[in-house]
Amino acid sequence: MQTNLSQLDSSEIKDCLENHSLKIGVIGIGRIGLPTALCFANSDFETIGIDINAKLVEMINSNDYPLKDEPGFDKIFDKVISNRKLSATTDISNAIPKCDVILLSLPTPMNNENIPDYTALLTVGKSLNSLLSNGQIVIVESTVEPGFIETELLHSIEGPEKSLKSGIDFHLAVCPETANPGEIMKDFQKLPRLVGSLDEKISPIVSALYTHVFNVELIPMPNCKTANAVKLTTNVFRDINIAFVNELALLFEKLGIDTHTVIEAAKRKYNFQAHFPGPGVGGPCLPVNSYQYLNSSRKIDKNFLKIVQEARKINENMPKHVINLLEDALSESNMKLDNCIITLLGISYKPNVHDIQIAPSEQIIKLLNEKNAKLKIFDPYFNSENVFGYKIEKSIQHALVDSDAVIIITGHKEFEELDLQLIATSMNKPIVIDCTGKINPKSAKSNGIIFRGIGRGEK
Repeated sequence: MQTNLSQLDSSEIKDCLENHSLKIGVIGIGRIGLPTALCFANSDFETIGIDINAKLVEMINSNDYPLKDEPGFDKIFDKVISNRKLSATTDISNAIPKCDVILLSLPTPMNNENIPDYTALLTVGKSLNSLLSNGQIVIVESTVEPGFIETELLHSIEGPEKSLKSGIDFHLAVCPETANPGEIMKDFQKLPRLVGSLDEKISPIVSALYTHVFNVELIPMPNCKTANAVKLTTNVFRDINIAFVNELALLFEKLGIDTHTVIEAAKRKYNFQAHFPGPGVGGPCLPVNSYQYLNSSRKIDKNFLKIVQEARKINENMPKHVINLLEDALSESNMKLDNCIITLLGISYKPNVHDIQIAPSEQIIKLLNEKNAKLKIFDPYFNSENVFGYKIEKSIQHALVDSDAVIIITGHKEFEELDLQLIATSMNKPIVIDCTGKINPKSAKSNGIIFRGIGRGEK
């Protein structure tokens, strides 16, 4: 029988948590949802992971941990699967009526016009309309723009006929995830969380639950839209500052100044937060979060948030700059890009993860194809897979052979100590374009390499 937490006093809620009598449902068990479900299951709450991906569900139920690039959770996974605290299903209709608390950890991507796509959340909301009944708490962890919870999602759950009523049949709250892919366990253990709800009596209940599971600070917000605004602000701050250093990098290349030297010295000042130039900003968070804010502002005044608009333009233009650096380096060897063999090292959107969502590498590949270049790609996180229409090479050595130039796109840990002599002797032309700042320009030159790097002013 479900427990209506909203009708319990604080001591009764404490008993539920200490007795682990609640059943938790997590809808969306991907990059963030699965680690979240694992944490609840590891705290001895019976947890059901719900997903439309039948292959993923089968992997979990077969004790096959799917997030190989997310360290620390594999042991928890083995434990909670073996003791039956975690199970997975595609059958939302059967799972939700059994749950006291339902977490939504669903993707919020963009469409081709850079408009946030909340289809997954709204579809689940409509499904919940016929499945909620006894004051269950629905907690949205997905990142959405301010106001979406109070309007579109609420209406989808209540239904067009308002067959359910918020505050009676169910309670809606938010606790936006704050984890960085590849470091989720560390972030879950140290980063504070934000809590907001439509009904003010629900926030303390959600706080008590998350404190019990994660043992981190829970910051109460006055409402859901403020909590969502805080989440967006932290990420859009990064997008804007990366755009700033990318613009500085373009300037410093012309001035003969090394951007990395500037930043390393600048971060010694107490109020400077270091950001570094790169080939663009990818992933399911930063670019999307900026467009979520822009989508909100567009409904009020299209002239709002001009700095965010410009930041997006700058960061989205960086793949073109990478190609410009490549063509400049090739011209030093009296070569043109047409028919050259170009090796790409790293295609993930960020280091040390198996993830290509909105990756700058995709745009770089597109631009190289338009220039009629021939490509070879190596990424240790996609070994021998087919990505962006290319079969990933087995090793760096295979990727370098017969290559005219190499572009280091993603700063994986495996690329931190590249053998520059191997690069110089394996390629037709020892040309290196570094997007990561990991290659020392002087070391490259001493090995006979023609070097270009984003923001590295000295050629």
